[in-house]
Amino acid sequence: MSNFIINGGKKLHGSIKTNSAKNSAVAILCATAMIKGTTTLVDVPAIEEVKRIMEILNGVNIKVNWSGKNKLTVENSGKINLTNLNKKACENTRSSFMLVGALARQFNKFNFYKPGGCKIGARTVQPHILGFQHLGVNVKERPSYFTIFSSRAHAASFTMYEMSDMGTENLILAACLLPGKTTIKFAASNYMVQDLCYFLNRAGADIKGIGTNTLQIQGVKQLKPVKNYSLMPDPVESMAFIALAITAKSKLTVTHCPIDFLSIELERLRVMGQKFKISRPRKSANGRFSLVDVTVMPSPLFAPADKIHPLPYPGLNIDNLPLFIPILTQTKGTTLVHDWVYENRAIYYTELNKLGAKITLLDPHRVTVQGPTKLKAAEIICPPALRPAINILICMLATRGRSILRNSYSIDRGYENICSRLQAIGADIKPLTE
Repeated sequence: MSNFIINGGKKLHGSIKTNSAKNSAVAILCATAMIKGTTTLVDVPAIEEVKRIMEILNGVNIKVNWSGKNKLTVENSGKINLTNLNKKACENTRSSFMLVGALARQFNKFNFYKPGGCKIGARTVQPHILGFQHLGVNVKERPSYFTIFSSRAHAASFTMYEMSDMGTENLILAACLLPGKTTIKFAASNYMVQDLCYFLNRAGADIKGIGTNTLQIQGVKQLKPVKNYSLMPDPVESMAFIALAITAKSKLTVTHCPIDFLSIELERLRVMGQKFKISRPRKSANGRFSLVDVTVMPSPLFAPADKIHPLPYPGLNIDNLPLFIPILTQTKGTTLVHDWVYENRAIYYTELNKLGAKITLLDPHRVTVQGPTKLKAAEIICPPALRPAINILICMLATRGRSILRNSYSIDRGYENICSRLQAIGADIKPLTE
């Protein structure tokens, strides 16, 4: 595990580019298990989460290798062998479960290890399992794995039990190769779902309703390899750097921000008093998403009159909610934050109290944040959850003094070359390997 040494309180400057989306990368990599031949993906973030999916695919006889900077080549011979399924890699990433949908048309019966990921309480896969039932795919739970029965898989029209991003993706993967028309109602339409659908359509799938909550999928016999599909930028990474600039009271430009997935967050910040400028929109490299550059200026902030809480897209992104916490430590007043989605994620917000924040845990889902607070340097072990971990790093960078952040794997799961990128905008941060 690597550690970070941070001499905080430095004013940040210049610009920082938003890298490609972690959640798009892992979903699209899982989709390549359905595509016989050689597929190439570009603008892929070289992060730990991607490496875990690569390990799983390589273990089942799908060859995945870096063939250039942020470029992956996937060679699928069609001879997938689940005998050597990588249990440890499955247990380290929740996104591994999307391979169930990708493999459901290829095997009549198979076992798949239970997925892991961030330690933020019980995380059910019930929306996936209930959706699979509509498609004739039955999933039986064992102590450490699932057994999937898919010999009677069929197209269907159904309503999702819950508007789950990954659940929707899993069911899209399962439906693409099923004969007939599948209609998924109450489907998630978040950024990674859209990116996956656009990739699959490039591969020959027939998916309509992308960006809406009703998807219509006409099954096709097979998918074809895709050359040089460019992944979209990550709106959650954009928000992390926006939160960093605000917390550090610095003028910073965050480039390549997918604005359609940040609009409500920026509106919330505007109402709180935050000043920023947004450039004219342009298209992403894959031609599907509108990108802007957001320049943040130091601004006096005031607590919003209403609580801050997430909603499915187009509401405030569930993964962007935690990134308001560092901002609120520097906001005048007390703010209620309601993180209703996860059982224990809000508990990790109180780790910032070790840096001098004034955060009160009301219950496992709600905290109040009082500000503005003068933060102090400290030594902290990263929590086993990506968003709360990056919150600690943000506050350390904004705080005068020498801080140490230990066991940074949680951050490495989602952020590529974070130290060098932060150094380029004026941060004093160094990796420390002991």
